[in-house]
Amino acid sequence: MKTISSAVETYIKSKPFLISALAQGIINLTSLSRHIKPEIEQSLGKEVRNGAIVMSLKRLSEELEFRATHKIVKTLKNIGEITVRSSLNDYTFKLSDTLMNSMAGLLNEIKDDKSIFYTSSRGVNEINIVISGHAAKQVASYFAEEELIERQEDLSSITVRLPKENVSIPGIYYFIFQRLSWEGVNIFEVISTSYEFTILVSEEEVDKAFKTIKNLKGL
Repeated sequence: MKTISSAVETYIKSKPFLISALAQGIINLTSLSRHIKPEIEQSLGKEVRNGAIVMSLKRLSEELEFRATHKIVKTLKNIGEITVRSSLNDYTFKLSDTLMNSMAGLLNEIKDDKSIFYTSSRGVNEINIVISGHAAKQVASYFAEEELIERQEDLSSITVRLPKENVSIPGIYYFIFQRLSWEGVNIFEVISTSYEFTILVSEEEVDKAFKTIKNLKGL
C-alpha cells in the first residue's frame, strides 16, 4: 500500500534542486507541503492533510541532511590539488575512418612540447579534443579533411583531484556540479578519470568556478 511518506519521497526525488534545498534546511516545509499537496493527493487517490505532508518532509529532510553531511561533505573536505589552465581550444570532430590517423599525426608532432596541454575523449559518433590554443595551427593542419562539428576558443580548465573514496560515494559529481550551476557557471566539457575530473569553462568564469570548487573543502 502506498503511503504518504513514499509518495512525498517519490515526488521530492524527481526534483534534484529541491532535494538539495531540503538537505540544507533552506526551504519552508509548510509552504512546500501546500505546494505539492495536489500532486500527493493525486498520487494516493485521496485527500491528505498538510500536517502529514510536513511530517513526511521533515523526516525526509533529516535523512537527506545526514547523507550529505556525513558522506558527501566529508569526502569533499579531502579534495586534493586544483589545477587551472587557460587559453585552451575545444574541438569536436565527427568520427571517420581517417580520424585516428589524423590524431596520431597531431600527437606525434606535439609529444615533446611540454608547454602544450592535451586531452581527448571518444564517443559513439564523435571525438572531442581539448588542446592549448597555440597548437591551433597543428590541429587545423592534421584535421583539415575531418568534419568539424563544434569549436570553442579561449577556454580555461579546472582539474580537481578527488580522494579515492569518491568512487564509492553516490552524488559526489552531482553535488559539485549543482554548486557550479547555482553560481551560474556554464560548463562546456567534463572530462574525468577515476580520481580526478576536469571541467572547461569560459575564461570570464574561471575565477568564479575555481572559488566555488575550493569553497567545497570548507563545508
